[in-house]
Amino acid sequence: MRRKRNAAGRARPKQVTVRMAIPMLGDITGVWEPVEAERKAAWELYAELATRISTVELGPEDGFLREALSSFYSLFGTTRDILRRYGPDVAPRRGPGEITFGALAVTVLNQALRPVLATWHPRLAAYESLRPADVDPVTYERGWEHASALRAEIARVREVLVALAEALAEVAGSADLLRPATMPYPPRRPGRSEGAGSQYGDGASPSPPRAASVRRASSAYRARSSSGRACHAVRRARAPSPRASAYAPTRTASRRPTRPVRTSRAIS
Repeated sequence: MRRKRNAAGRARPKQVTVRMAIPMLGDITGVWEPVEAERKAAWELYAELATRISTVELGPEDGFLREALSSFYSLFGTTRDILRRYGPDVAPRRGPGEITFGALAVTVLNQALRPVLATWHPRLAAYESLRPADVDPVTYERGWEHASALRAEIARVREVLVALAEALAEVAGSADLLRPATMPYPPRRPGRSEGAGSQYGDGASPSPPRAASVRRASSAYRARSSSGRACHAVRRARAPSPRASAYAPTRTASRRPTRPVRTSRAIS
């Protein structure tokens, strides 16, 4: 499949298959054929997602629940601003099974983020209003009996946002900004086009020890092949050809020319 390239030379696919599971809604599966306006909008929203705490995994004792909910809420304003600036070009009418930037972004906001905010924002606000003045907010929040349940909801929403970010990055032709800068990308297989299959997972090359063993096996095979060809050439040079052996004199035959036998005839 032919691919466009951005200014950095990275391939941008003409078609992206989106698979995303949203809690209480089910799986979203469709084909996205982005236009140029959708690619630009995808990059802007991806840059927002990649730099927010909403896509960072929180451990049992890490992070601040209020900050995570506030990050979710701010995505509504960011997405709204992108949709206004690019207009209906990022939400064209498509057939069944076809996805657009506008439809995908609004679906994630309304079906994944809004239910969590509608349920947990007032409950957390009511608990925060009872905090004593001599207790810091972090310690008070971690003592909440519903903190673990809210963390589980935030983790499920984070998975949806990460899946959205991966689709946006592929459409925009961007590198994976959610990957730490110190983590190297897996090498590509020789002869494999960029972007085929999964972005970096299923197209990874074998590990260096495996690659070294393959190179050693290939070198041994070439050495055996070269040796076999050389021996075959020597045997062919030593063996006489069938045509030469057919016309060659035998050992018992004399190589001296035979003289004609003289006979005397009586004259009568």
